[in-house]
Formats: sequence, C-alpha cells, structure tokens
Amino acid sequence: MNDVKLSPIRAPKNSDLLARELRRRILDGALEPGMPLPAERELMAQTGLSRGSVREALRILETESLVRTRPGRLGGTVASRPDDQSMHRSVSLFVGGRGISLLSLLQTREAVEPSLAALAAQNRTAAELQNLIDVTRRVEEAFADVPHFLRENVNWHCAIADASHNELLRAFMLSIANLVYKASAIENFATEDVRHTVIRAHRRILAAITEKDAEAANRRMARHLAALSAACKKFPNAPLVIEV
Repeated sequence: MNDVKLSPIRAPKNSDLLARELRRRILDGALEPGMPLPAERELMAQTGLSRGSVREALRILETESLVRTRPGRLGGTVASRPDDQSMHRSVSLFVGGRGISLLSLLQTREAVEPSLAALAAQNRTAAELQNLIDVTRRVEEAFADVPHFLRENVNWHCAIADASHNELLRAFMLSIANLVYKASAIENFATEDVRHTVIRAHRRILAAITEKDAEAANRRMARHLAALSAACKKFPNAPLVIEV
C-alpha cells in the first residue's frame, strides 16, 4: 500500500494572478508612476478574465498603494508607488491591532533613531540644517502650549529623519514619531520637567549635527530617548488612539 499523502492543492484566483503581473510591471518600472493602466474592458480582452476578476485585481493593488484612481473625464486607473502614508497605515494597523504600548513605541524609536541622527550628521545639507535649527526654535517657543509643543516635537524628529537621506528608515521613523505624538498626549506625560529635558537634549543633538559629529549625534540621541522611555514607565499601559 502506498503511504504517500498529499495536501490539498489550491490554485491561485484569477484576480491574484492579474494583480501579481501588474504588480511586477509597476515595481520593475515598466509602468511608471502616473502612467495609465489599460481600461477594464481592455484588460478583460487581453487576459480573458471576467470584469469581476479585473476589478478585484485592481482593488488589491489599490490597497497596496500601487494604483490610484484619477478622477475626471480623462481619468482612470494609473500606476502609483507606496508613499509615507502607505507605511504609516501599515504600522498603525499593526500597532493598533496588537495593542502596542507607548513604552514599546519609545523603545522601538530608541533602537532606530540614534542611527538616523548619526546619518543626519553625515548627510545633512545646509538647507536641512537650517530647517532643523528653525524647528528647534519652534519647539522652544511652544514650551507653554503642550499640544503645540508635542506637535513641533514630532516635526523636530521628522527633520532629523529627512536629513538622514535614508528613505526606508525615514518612512518608518515618521510613522513611529506620529504614533508617539498621538500616544504622548496622555495627561501629565509632557510635564514641565520633561519639556525642559527635551529642549536641552535637542540643543545638544543639534550641535552634534551642526558639527557633523556622527558619533556624538548617535550618543546624544540615544541618551535623550532613553530618558523619555524612563519617564514613560510611569504610564506602562497608556492607551494608543490609532487613526488610519
């Protein structure tokens, strides 16, 4: 008796096959951002698939931010590329779905952002340095207005990410920074002492980036984020409000 046992074989859906082919063409550059895809009727004629399968394939690609619908008389479906919002939606869904705490978000930032600060010190342009100087000033000017202070603090971290010139780390860090902003609005987290600590740390990190001292920027950012994580331990179960 033959003891070989086979598992059920599941053939991919037609819509998945079409989505895979269009995805490949978008990612390898054959369909550049803004380039129109064939109309539904043409896709049906070329592939022999039903209208439902074609529409489902396009919906799959739209959720992946690889196509978008252009309105108007000359509108239609055009190729696109994932942007910062694509990363933010994915990270937000994961954080919200898994119930990630504010402390965990800060620890994640602690693991990533010192390297971004070092890259910013190495790669920043004169314009990016000026932007960081301006944002540092705005954070300090917003000291008495906690919501404004927290928003400008996010802008400060985003300016560091921009100056790093690392697109992947930048997109991930922007998502984390915005989630931290939403979570850190909890009552009594951004105390006066915490805000003073933030401002002093910003000045030290800015000085290192100005001097193009990557090692000092890394070290000072790590120290700054560790202090914030320590302050957050007073709120270990702080809820996160996730808006996607």
